Amino acid sequence: MAKRVLNNGPKVQKEKTIVAEMIHIYCRKKHHQEELCADCLDLKNYAHKRLSSCRFGEEKSACSNCRIHCYKPEYREKIKSIMRFSGPRMLFHHPFYSIKHLLNKG
Repeated sequence: MAKRVLNNGPKVQKEKTIVAEMIHIYCRKKHHQEELCADCLDLKNYAHKRLSSCRFGEEKSACSNCRIHCYKPEYREKIKSIMRFSGPRMLFHHPFYSIKHLLNKG
C-alpha cells in the first residue's frame, strides 16, 4: 500500500496559519494564556495533522462545507467551539483572512 503524500501546498499552509491564530485567540481570551495551554496546543497539532492529510489538498473548501468530516468527535466539538468564538474576532485580527474564508464557504 502506497503511503499518502502530505499536503503542504500554499493553501493548506494558509489554513494551518489561520486555524493556529483562531486557537491562539481563543486560548488568550478563555484560558488567559499568552502561549498555548496543553489542550489548545494538542488541538492545534491535531488540526495541522488533519490538514496535512486532507484528501482534497489544495482543492479543499472550508472544512464546514466538506462532505467528509475527518476530525474525531471530541476534536470536532472543540474546534467548532473555537471557531464560533474566534471567527468574529478574526475580523479585527486578520480581516483579509476572514473575508477570503467567507468567500470560500459558498
